[in-house]
Amino acid sequence: MAGYADDLSLAHLLADTADSISMSRFRALDLRVESKPDLTPVSDADTAVEQALRGTLARARPRDGVIGEEFGHTAAAAGPGSRRWVIDPIDGTKNFVRGVPIWGTLIALLEGDTPVAGLVSAPALGRRWWAARGHGAYAGKHQHAATRIKVSGVHRFADASFSYASLTGWADTGRLEPVVNMALSAWRSRAYGDFYGYMLLAEGALEVMIEPELSLWDVAALIPIVSEAGGTITDLTGRPPTDKTAAIATNGLLHETVLTTLTTPQR
Repeated sequence: MAGYADDLSLAHLLADTADSISMSRFRALDLRVESKPDLTPVSDADTAVEQALRGTLARARPRDGVIGEEFGHTAAAAGPGSRRWVIDPIDGTKNFVRGVPIWGTLIALLEGDTPVAGLVSAPALGRRWWAARGHGAYAGKHQHAATRIKVSGVHRFADASFSYASLTGWADTGRLEPVVNMALSAWRSRAYGDFYGYMLLAEGALEVMIEPELSLWDVAALIPIVSEAGGTITDLTGRPPTDKTAAIATNGLLHETVLTTLTTPQR
């Protein structure tokens, strides 16, 4: 995978470190959990993972910037095409602290503002997903046990499996009614939540995953994986998701239907 092979290898190395730390703390009786100012939880595993990954990146990619959920932004070296790594040490912290195995580490590489590579590692599920721009998306237990993945060919919403996150969040946007209507009209609806719905979409196991608002570290790694699997992921305006925007991911064939449903004014 010329161009990003070294970066993806580094991402896998980072994920190995993250998996070792996070699994050692998963369901630990002495796990420490605090509330951040926005009242979301943060565990000692979140901070330990991000600190470890930042340390590795400082040695391996000293000119690259780093953006992390827990410790903010470290600037990249000046110049065109500045590169930044984006880290969500544990996506799904609420699952993590309750002992639910659907959580993972998200690692992305940005060139400028564009996510060009992404990796999601879910060690409690024994699975990873990764992609780099122009070279396809893959899933497996590790880098050398991989299968190329692609989205489904379902083209009717009535035949689609529909996933969503945060009904409360959608209610806050004033779009709860169309979300509920889609859930009722789809072939199947389930709230898998966090990164997992997007990865199931990339594998072709479902067709639509929507979320009312994501931070950059929540979404950056997902964009290359969904896109390289043949799907489409945008905000509500049809542009690429960025910080604090909605994320609308589909198999591509249903994207306009979903966007139209979510953005048409309700009576």
